[in-house]
Order: sequence, then C-alpha cells, then structure tokens
Amino acid sequence: MAQTAIEQSATLLNYFKVTGLIKDTTNKIIGVKATDTETGPGYQLKAKTVINATGVFVDEVLKMDTPEKKPMVRPSQGVHLVLDRSFLPADDALMIPKTEDGRVLFAVPWHEKLLIGTTDTPINSHSLEPVALDEEVEFILRTAGKYLTKAPTRADVLSVFAGLRPLAAPQDGSSKTKEISRSHKLIVSASGLITITGGKWTTYRKMAEDIVDKAIEVGGLNNIPCKTASLSIHGSRLNPDRTNPMFVYGADIENVLALYKENPNWKNLVHAESSYTKGEVIWSVRNEMARTVEDILARRTRVLFLDARLAIEMAPEVAHLMAGELGKDAAWETAQIKAFNETAKNYILTPH
Repeated sequence: MAQTAIEQSATLLNYFKVTGLIKDTTNKIIGVKATDTETGPGYQLKAKTVINATGVFVDEVLKMDTPEKKPMVRPSQGVHLVLDRSFLPADDALMIPKTEDGRVLFAVPWHEKLLIGTTDTPINSHSLEPVALDEEVEFILRTAGKYLTKAPTRADVLSVFAGLRPLAAPQDGSSKTKEISRSHKLIVSASGLITITGGKWTTYRKMAEDIVDKAIEVGGLNNIPCKTASLSIHGSRLNPDRTNPMFVYGADIENVLALYKENPNWKNLVHAESSYTKGEVIWSVRNEMARTVEDILARRTRVLFLDARLAIEMAPEVAHLMAGELGKDAAWETAQIKAFNETAKNYILTPH
C-alpha cells in the first residue's frame, strides 16, 4: 500500500514521529510538528487537514490537541504461536469454535509453518513492542494440544508474538472486549483534528473512504471522483505462482531477479535454513524504505514471526548487507544487531 501511495504521488516519511500539533490563532489545526528519529532534526509540516490514524496510539495524539480528552481506545491484546507443520500436516485450517473460556481458536497453515491463536486480553497500557503474557501462551498450548497431532510444549514454539487491537473504548467503563466495538469510529475535534480508530484489515478500504470523505468536508478540499475503488495494489499480478517463494513480489519479481546480474553474490541465501536471498535485502533497502535490521527480518520478510532463533542467526549478515547499501560503518552494524536481538528475545519462549 505504501508503494501504491507513492505511485499516486503521495509523500511518505519513514521513521518520522509527530511530536505536536500546529494551530492558528483560532485554535484550528494547520499542521504537525515532526521529528526525524534517525537524524534528529525537527520539522513543521503545514496541512489543510490532519488525520489521526495511529491505531492504539490515537489517544496520545488526541491529548496533544486536548490534554483532558477521555481515552477513545481500549487496547485488546492478541497472541499467536508458530509451530512446525507436523502438528497439523494437512493443507486445511482448523477452527475451534468454542474453547474453555468461550473464545475461538484457529490453527492455520502459514508459510510452511503452523500459526495458532488468538487470545483476546484487555490491557490497560500499550507499547511499541507488546509481549505475550504467560497465561495467554499456556491457554493456546493447552487448547491446541487437544486437537493437533500431538500436544505442543513451550520448547516446540518457533516464535510467539503479540499484537494490539485498537478497540473503541466503551463509555460505561466495561472491560469485556466483546462489549467493545470492532467497528471503526470517526470523530472530528473542535480544532479540526480528524481521528479514526477501531476497524480491522478486512474493512480498511471502507475506513479509508469514510476518512477521505470527512477530510474533504472538514478541510474544504476539492471533491474529486474516487481513484482507488478499483485500483490494484502495487505489484499485483493475476494468478501468481504460489509455489515460487518469491511470488509475494508479484510484478516486481523480475526486478528483484535483475539484482543478481548486478552482483551474483546476492543470489545466495542469507542463511542456509532460510529461503530469502541477499538480493531481497538489497531490494528492500532500495525500494521498500527498509532502514533497520528489524525492518528486514520482521516487516519486509516474516522470518522473526516464523522462527525467532533463525532470525537472530540471520541478523549479522543482514546488517552487513544493509551497511554496504546505506553507507554505514561497523559500529552501525553492531548497534543494529544488538537492537534486533533485544527485540527478538521477546519472540522466543523459554522453558518454565
């Protein structure tokens, strides 16, 4: 989606953090203050409309506008575990419609592994790197063990990861997540700040339509016909060959392969146990705004989510490849490896 936005003339800023809102003399928002978190400089970015679409962090931005603002979001944490496919060797997914506490549990074949989850745990605080709770892990292992070919243990878990759902907070103080709306909610502050929260990936186009319509109304923008109702996402290709590990690049496959002609070494695998080539790391740096080792191993590939220990083993080579492409030195490589390992340890289950 980011690449598609660029192709439609959008300007994207990676690793920029909003630190404040800019208002005029009538208390109307006319832009944001932002900091380049890589290099440090701050900027003032003017805008006719400002949209706060920051997931579980919308309340932080709302408080920049109105410090006394009541929270809009009640985060709910969901946890997934990744196992070897031998625990469910079939190609079909498994849904357990009712578990011991009423939650639904899924087991889904995923990139030659097995993904099981999820939990639904209300939490009172959130962070950039949520961590799975022991009770969530034990619930999944205990429940899945009743249905899989064998009961998984903590030692079988290749990766564990947690995510946060930005559910719209109830107004009556209820903490039950089933009573917290999954639908998206859109509000406009007196200052003109437009905020959207809630929703889910399956409704993101409807969310985008609603927020753009509201921005046109609030900002007095030109109401031009929608361009994206039938717009294909960057790289889309009809009938991709899903047996090709690189099918996820879609129409970009040929461009990635062309890198191997530039440097034959890039055709080699980053790690013998991974299907990712060195050229894919270079591609992500040049074309997908990758700036850190974590960008590569967690957000451009899925290695960290599929096998956390393997990701740690791959980190030094990824750092070395990125350093060469970005013009960084050995100290940068060392810092990147250290930072990634610190993150990756949260994805590894240790025995009790």
